[in-house]
Amino acid sequence: MSRKAVVYLVSRFPVTSETFIVREIDALERSGKFDLEIRSLFPSPDEPVHDIARRWSRRLVRPTVRDAAAGFAWALLTRPIAVMSVLASVTSGYRRRPSLLIRALVTVPLACAHARDLARRDRPCHLHAHYATYPALAAWVCRQLIGTTYSFTAHAHDLYVDTSMLDRKITDACYVVTISQYNRALLETHNPEGTPIRVVHAGIDVDAYRFRPRGIPGEGEVRALTVASLQQYKGHAVLLKALAMGGPEVDRITLDLIGDGVLRGDLEALVDRLGLRNRVRFLGSCSEDAVRAALDAADLFVLPSIVADDGQMEGLPVVLMEALACGVPTVSTKLSGIPEIVVDGVTGLLATPGDAASMTGTLTAMIERGSAAADFAEPGRELVTREFDLRESIAALTGLLDEYLPSVRG
Repeated sequence: MSRKAVVYLVSRFPVTSETFIVREIDALERSGKFDLEIRSLFPSPDEPVHDIARRWSRRLVRPTVRDAAAGFAWALLTRPIAVMSVLASVTSGYRRRPSLLIRALVTVPLACAHARDLARRDRPCHLHAHYATYPALAAWVCRQLIGTTYSFTAHAHDLYVDTSMLDRKITDACYVVTISQYNRALLETHNPEGTPIRVVHAGIDVDAYRFRPRGIPGEGEVRALTVASLQQYKGHAVLLKALAMGGPEVDRITLDLIGDGVLRGDLEALVDRLGLRNRVRFLGSCSEDAVRAALDAADLFVLPSIVADDGQMEGLPVVLMEALACGVPTVSTKLSGIPEIVVDGVTGLLATPGDAASMTGTLTAMIERGSAAADFAEPGRELVTREFDLRESIAALTGLLDEYLPSVRG
């Protein structure tokens, strides 16, 4: 049997914080069952940081403005009724969100460029989009124009911030993947036709993370680490305020922040206002090897996730899998899919999202455990190995492609 042709469609590539996508693509290709391609819609603000992203960046297909214009003209000439139907559906589906409608309408000619390119091929392919927003919209447009099958993975902001046309995207998909049971329950409320929705965790290569069970030092500095893009929903400001509230245990914490983003200037200013400059370091974006080394050296990992003002929040952060795989004591918040991996009192401790006092209390409780904080290590590593190993995730995705796409042959 020939290998199936599968095209991954994303909004931008590479994105430094989205290593889980490129790991998935790379692992699927290495399985030997698929011919993989990656396509994007919009320019990326990031340069490749990780080696795996550099390899796939060289294979990326992204339409230029000229390609989009040519693709839209091709669609109008060869499929005018389908194009008019697409434009009507998009306009109706996004009419309550004018700013999003503009971007959705820009997505249409970009999708037309991809559809035109794919239509020229001598064998069918399946599209898989990451995120239920514009990538899934583009995959849906391709289906309307050239009949290609598609599926998509829903993560976080694409469900919590905007659900425009979500019912239609789900209905016309072969199947939908999501990363947590929390997300699956939400997606089912937009699934009138009963499209299969499966939970497949964004896995990691557990063996790539050295397991070093550890407690909290009984005295002296506690080296804490946060790995997250500097965006509001990651909750950095709450963590900094929690540190400033202090207390005998919390005052021992020094914090390294790995990640970059739009809020860096604001957060650095907050550090100065709170008098934390000698305790907080901004390390910027780091390679996967550097992140692993930082996790291996840390005494404590903290991810203070919150619900942002626009409704954006976490799905199920991959970095929590990495932290538990390393055996580092972990603190996060009771939000969305996080309790599915940081099981409060079993694999780590959870604070109330957005509540600095709760975060201070939770950090204090973890530090007060001292050497007993190591009791979280084995259950954490076992949970990640059982439910979040990349090999299991790839096996599940391969099973979905085999189950729902038996007619897509190379």
